[in-house]
Amino acid sequence: MTPAVAMHQAKGIAHELLEYEALAAPGKDFGIAAAAALGIPEASVFKTLVAELAGGELVVAMIPVAARLNLKLLARAAGSKSAAMADAWQAERATGYVSGGISPIGQKRRDRTFLGDEAQSLSVIHVSAGRRGLELALSSVDLINATEAQVCRLCT
Repeated sequence: MTPAVAMHQAKGIAHELLEYEALAAPGKDFGIAAAAALGIPEASVFKTLVAELAGGELVVAMIPVAARLNLKLLARAAGSKSAAMADAWQAERATGYVSGGISPIGQKRRDRTFLGDEAQSLSVIHVSAGRRGLELALSSVDLINATEAQVCRLCT
């Protein structure tokens, strides 16, 4: 059991746990591979990214797996001059999860979190459950509440 799953169970948040073989195809990422393995639309699967703002603050961004994070939009939403992707070791250390399996839920510390506005049109959203090969399906409202995410435009 991962911290993300434990948190959902402890708080009684409705969710479905989906398991799949975690193999990323060459040139693809784990999120796209997860959508394909589970037979669900890529648009409903969100990846969790960690970025570093000017000044060193780490923030979490959740966007659809097939999309690219616009760092300028993230910086603007966070009230910063700039943002850059955090190194994998920084993300792993801050979240307590391994790259490719970083969940936005149950992280070691709570960093400010931003959710792409594409999530607003989804009744069910899929995010990593805290390890490769394990996804959580939950309502976008429950995801926003669990992460205290600010919903905003993050992709162009």
